[in-house]
Amino acid sequence: MIKVYIGLGSNLDDPADKIRSARLIIAKQSKIKENSFSSLYSSPPMGPQDQPDYVNAVMCIDTDLPALDLLKVLQAIENDFGRVRKGEQWGARTLDLDLLLYADQKIEHPDLIVPHIGLSERAFVLYPLQEIAANDLFVPGKGLLEQLVAQCPLNGLKRLI
Repeated sequence: MIKVYIGLGSNLDDPADKIRSARLIIAKQSKIKENSFSSLYSSPPMGPQDQPDYVNAVMCIDTDLPALDLLKVLQAIENDFGRVRKGEQWGARTLDLDLLLYADQKIEHPDLIVPHIGLSERAFVLYPLQEIAANDLFVPGKGLLEQLVAQCPLNGLKRLI
């Protein structure tokens, strides 16, 4: 089994409920076992500011699914939640599921980059990740989680629950 961290985010249509529901659906998938789930966090949007704040969390799972197969599962769940891919970056979303870390692997594929490309600079990923992972977690190509968090300001991030 491979330890994987997934980022969950939403800022439309009761985002906290969307995150909780997505967690349950992910955990019920075959070949996936939930290990831990962070608190929910609120943060201002990264891109256009004319959208609601985001609610984010991080989930740790064990799986034996290959990374690209897991990505397909996550994208199907996003689609079931009404996710529409318009090609715009940082727009409002009903649900966003990001494969953050896939064990200690670096993956560079046209459809998937792991560790997630913005992981080391995003408070809404690092702080929930730190809540459920060991501080000595090594993020391939980036460094220790503890150091990444120490270098990342909160930028409006607030713990909700």
